[in-house]
Parts: sequence; C-alpha cells; structure tokens
Amino acid sequence: MRALLSPESSSLYFTSINIVSRDPNPCRSRTSLYFLKRDGGCRLIRRKPRSTAVKAVLDSATIEELGLKESDMRNPAISSTYRRSMLPKPNQTVLEAQARICTGPTQTRPLSEEQAFKVLDTILRSVRGELKDEEQVSKAQIGAFFAGMTIRANSFPEETQWSEGERRAMNLFWPLLLRALPPDVIFIADPEGSIMGLGNSVGPQFIGNGTTEMRLVGALREILAGGHLGYEEVQGVLKDVLPLKFEDGKSTGVSESLLSAFLIGQRMNRETDRKLKAYCLAFDDELGPAPVADVSSLTHYGEPYDGNTRFFRSTLFVAAVRSCYGESSLLHGVEWMPPKGGVTEEQMLNFMGANTNLSLHQAKELIEDEEVGFAYISQHEARPSLYSLIGLREHIKKRPPLATTEKVQQFIRAKGKESIVAGFYHEGYEEPLLMLMKRRGVHSGLVVKGEEGALSMTTRLRSASTSKGFPVNYCSGFRSEYHIRVLGSRLMLWTMILNQLIHQELIDRI
Repeated sequence: MRALLSPESSSLYFTSINIVSRDPNPCRSRTSLYFLKRDGGCRLIRRKPRSTAVKAVLDSATIEELGLKESDMRNPAISSTYRRSMLPKPNQTVLEAQARICTGPTQTRPLSEEQAFKVLDTILRSVRGELKDEEQVSKAQIGAFFAGMTIRANSFPEETQWSEGERRAMNLFWPLLLRALPPDVIFIADPEGSIMGLGNSVGPQFIGNGTTEMRLVGALREILAGGHLGYEEVQGVLKDVLPLKFEDGKSTGVSESLLSAFLIGQRMNRETDRKLKAYCLAFDDELGPAPVADVSSLTHYGEPYDGNTRFFRSTLFVAAVRSCYGESSLLHGVEWMPPKGGVTEEQMLNFMGANTNLSLHQAKELIEDEEVGFAYISQHEARPSLYSLIGLREHIKKRPPLATTEKVQQFIRAKGKESIVAGFYHEGYEEPLLMLMKRRGVHSGLVVKGEEGALSMTTRLRSASTSKGFPVNYCSGFRSEYHIRVLGSRLMLWTMILNQLIHQELIDRI
C-alpha cells in the first residue's frame, strides 16, 4: 500500500502496485490512468510526477490576461464556489424555519411565536412585492413551508403539531395572506378549508391549470392529508412534470409551489418501498437502454450527491486503485447539490482537469479500456430530468426521496457480475437501500454507514452515543441469495487502510 503515496514527491500520484492474488490468471497491469479532456484530448495521470507542481491559484495578472472574472474562479477548497451562479438563492429566514418544520413526525421542532411571526411577516411582505433580490421568498419555499405546516396539522403526533405560538401567529396573518397568496399556495395551506377556520373555499375547489397540474393536485390532496401514493401514481407525476423548464429563472411548466410541496411532503410522510422504487426507476429509460460494458464485473458506487463537508471523500481514489488490479468501477454524482453543498467527486475530477461531461457510451468505453477501468458519470448527462431539480431542491431545504434513490443507479450494465455499494447515515435507510439494489437485479449489494453517510470509513474509536442507530463503519449486504451482515469485511478493512493512508498523507502535506 505504501507504493500509493511517495514521500519523495510534493504531490499525490499513482505508481505500480504489487498485489498477491489467488486468481491463477494474472491480473491486467495498469501503468497509467487517463482522463478524457474537455477539448477531446487526453490528460495522463503519470506514474512519475512532473518536475513542476500544478499551480492551483492564479494571480491577478494571469486572470486579467485570460479574460476571466475573479467571481468565476473556483476555489477547490471551497465547495460552495461550484454552485451555479444563475440559481436564485433562497430567503434565509424562511429556510431556517423550513429546516425545523419540514421534516419527519418525530424530528420536527415547532416554531416559537416570535419565529412564526417573523416567518409569516417575511412571506407576506414578499408576496406583496416589498422584498427584492435574495430577500424574496421563492414560490418553492412558500410551497414547502405551507406543505410542512399542513401535514403537521393533519397527521403528525401532538408534540410535533402546531405550537400555541404558531397558531396565534397564523390566526393573525392568515386573513392578510388569504388576500395576497396565489390560489395554488392557498390550496397547499388549507386544502379542505378546515385548518384555518375561516370558511376558505379556494382550497377545496382548486384543481390546477392543465392536465399535468390537475394530476399533481390530485396527488397532493392525498399527501397533504398524510397519506401515501402508489408506485404508478408517483412515477406518473414525476414523468409528467420533469424536466423542469425555466425562462428568466422561472418555471414554465407546473407551479413550483405545488412541486416543492409534493417533494417535501413525500419525505415528511416517510418513504415507503413503493415510493422509493418509483423515484429510483422513473427515468431509467430517459436516454434509452443502458449501455452494456464488456467486462467480467462492475461495481457501482453510490454516495450522497450533496458531498462531504467534514470528512475525507475517498471513493474516487479507491476506484482508481481497484482498476489497477483489474476491477472495474463506475462512480456517479453531480458537481454541487443542496442541502449540504459539500465536496463531490465531480469537483475533484474537475480540479484535476478530467472531463466530467462524458456520455454513457464514452463512460462505457473507459470502463472497457485496459488502461483505465473506471469512469465517472454526471447526473447532468445521465438524468437531465432529475438534474433540473437542483435549484428547487435548494429551496425546499430538506432532502427529498431522490436523495436516497439516486445513490442506487445503474447507468451502465455489465456482461459479467454487477455489485452496488452505497452509503447511508440516518437510521432506517439500510433495508430500503438493499431493497433497491435487489430490485436492480445485481449479484451483490452492500450498504456502509460511513462518515457523513459516504463510503469513507473511520479508524477512530468513538463512543456509541456519538452516532444514532448503527455505529459508523457498520455494513450490511447480500450476495445472490446469501445475506451477510458484518461490521467490517476484508474489503472494507482495505478501504479503511487506504482512506487513512491518503487522508494522513494529505494532512501531512498541508
């Protein structure tokens, strides 16, 4: 393993690796790794480091000479610089309230009277046009906030329903909001005209504009009452409304308020197996059948798309090392994703000069290439419909069901055996992830409770009280019809060692 990191160099690079294998057939030799560049050429990650280090920071003279704006420069150490600048930012006052109330039946924290007054006043002033730019409360935020309030009133346990302070604030503001809010939001806030107690007739009579919104409104009536939709219902709505189309920063299809209420409402009501399967499989055929790579085995790695902010993200390096002894890997993700907006594999690859805009067929060729053996696919290229939701996902604050299902994608198939490895952190997602893997029909699957829900494991001892549910490094999986449940297999032990070595090396070099 020490061959991975050279103390003689000031930069990380790959060298040859000697591995003792029980396979009588010698594994293929990897002498170098290539990435396709954006201009169509190749960038080579060499076995030997170049004599000059890559300069990560451009001085002001160079920036001016290249005609670049400093605001357009991306700092590889700050993941928020990868957020698309054209995305409108959410109102922070309402976003903080959403973080408290737009969550599960036991995790919700009711607002105090002061907090509720501030939020409702902010929404009222925004819809009246008194707030500008980043102070404005988006339609998506308003939809998510009132969906959270409605679901809490209709179906949550008493301790997470409205507080007395929230009720007093709503009693004061609702007559004013009723005159200012559009019909779709009034429907979300009081779908049956019974929550606010003012005899509102807008909610019960609202049907939406056009057939697509009518179907969405019908689904929302069930969701806002705390109910669950079936597999076909969820898939039908998703395929109707996506991809979102925007003009001048505004959606030209369905109401953003209704769609955000749909997404956050399904999360608040908890995900059922039917719901998760619908989100997972809805867009498998968006670009046609998945390409089939001519390899004996392929491992799909699924990590949280919103990245890491506190711990090392190691899977890209693990995939590169595995390729050196003949094991093919496929990584997938996105450049930047809320709510965490952390470091992702796409950011790291972009910084290294790799092409992260590969088509599925280009990625298939890299997996089959004897000199590469692994590839990365961006959601932007593989699932344009889901990628169109990034801006909306920032404005609903909490993770929608997609945050679970997008980790279990199968963008490329293999002629040989396939495996899926996915990370999780929060209690209750182990079995749903394994269920989705089995639904994919892979030979084996593994879920890992890694740092921040990623696949990076830890060698640090910690008390059981620092982690809810299963301890960090917990693993569970299946292989064919045999189910295994382990705290650390030999493969995971090697991964832990590799993680620690690379992490420590990087720390030592800072």
